[in-house]
Amino acid sequence: MNATDHTPADLLRSALAADPARPFVTFYDDATGERVELSVATFANWVAKTANLLQGDLAAAPGDRLALLLPTHWQTAVWLLACSSVGVEAEVGGDPAAADLVVSGPDTLDRARACTGERVALALRPLGGRFPQPPEGFTDYAVEVPGQGDRFAPYAPVDPHAPALAVGGLGLTAAELVERARADAAGRGLGPGSRVLSGLPYDTWEGLSCGLYAPLAVGGSVVLCRHPDRLDEDRLAARRADERVTATALHPGL
Repeated sequence: MNATDHTPADLLRSALAADPARPFVTFYDDATGERVELSVATFANWVAKTANLLQGDLAAAPGDRLALLLPTHWQTAVWLLACSSVGVEAEVGGDPAAADLVVSGPDTLDRARACTGERVALALRPLGGRFPQPPEGFTDYAVEVPGQGDRFAPYAPVDPHAPALAVGGLGLTAAELVERARADAAGRGLGPGSRVLSGLPYDTWEGLSCGLYAPLAVGGSVVLCRHPDRLDEDRLAARRADERVTATALHPGL
């Protein structure tokens, strides 16, 4: 990664330039058996399409606040980087009524309806599948995102000193987020090629750092596990070996 990277979107661009083919996010849902592996290039493509949807179709602009009501999931990681690309502040678990727009999973639709702005719904089905019946009042992400452009350019430069992320009572600018992610990576001994298995939820900074930002900041990758409590010790050990994991975070503080 480069010293001139000041936003998470900058970190992703550097990762794409360095080695687009390497695995970046490998996602497991141990309640359904789903496994998805995204290379840096594939992940960046999803981010570009999502950022184009956010900026173009949803008319989001720098300084807008987006309530992100999604669980630990690879598509959540995509939305976090798309927000960074546009300059929108992502409020993880934020109040939809106080947000300019909301992005919701299937279990939080009723709560998301409190948003008076644009509403996007994700079915979170395997392979990015759509809702069998689109929820009323929502844009179905899986329907709209495939037709978006594969390259993204913001209408205005993203200010690294503007609010970028709010989670668990913590607010960070883009530059502060990058600095904190680098410090976390150093504290955990992560570096280029590190592969972090994280089962921490995305509703805390530690979960977001271990499961996305710290590996991204140093040229590493993540094995993101939803419902890791379904794994016994043997299966967890096998996953660590199969995925060539170098660091593990299954409980806060580890």
